[in-house]
Amino acid sequence: MENKEHWDHVYRAKSPSAVSWYRPHLDTSLRLISEVASNLDESIIDVGGGESTLVDDLLVRGYRDLTVLDMSAVALEATRRRLGTLAEYVTWVESDITLVHLPEARYDVWHDRAAFHFLTQASQRDAYVSLLTTSLKPGAHAVIATFGPEGPVRCSGLDVTRYDVAGLSDEIGPGFELLSSTLEDHETPSHSRQQFLYCCFRKR
Repeated sequence: MENKEHWDHVYRAKSPSAVSWYRPHLDTSLRLISEVASNLDESIIDVGGGESTLVDDLLVRGYRDLTVLDMSAVALEATRRRLGTLAEYVTWVESDITLVHLPEARYDVWHDRAAFHFLTQASQRDAYVSLLTTSLKPGAHAVIATFGPEGPVRCSGLDVTRYDVAGLSDEIGPGFELLSSTLEDHETPSHSRQQFLYCCFRKR
């Protein structure tokens, strides 16, 4: 099964609150974004946004230059419907993050919770970092969350790569400065524990 078909199936088969990565609100992500995006006109992209409520909460806070990228059309359409008329403030991009073309120097903040750790091949990670580098403005920020050193080795039937701070910093590369990192224990809807590592980077 291709990745797009896999994720469309996941989103069709489970309600938004039943997937393992579900949180009612991404509080850590929101805090980190608000720390680096003090102006409401800053441009924010949510990579692998799926059915996350991050875009809802950013809209409530007054941000209006938002992009949500996901390879699942099912997830994007569900989020559009949930937002109603507010969906017009969001640019929707249906694509694989390793294959998509994004405008150069377009975004002030890049957010990714639980997409990067699915890129288990070096070529995929290289494509991701290349796109991250070209699509962010100079001095822009990236908030990236992956499974931490004690996190799961698989998720939704797929292998993942776990990271510590040094490992994730090495992957993102010398073009970015690490500003902060934090570990978070996420409780899944089935009450199991998943360790997440959040890192905030600034483009040099």
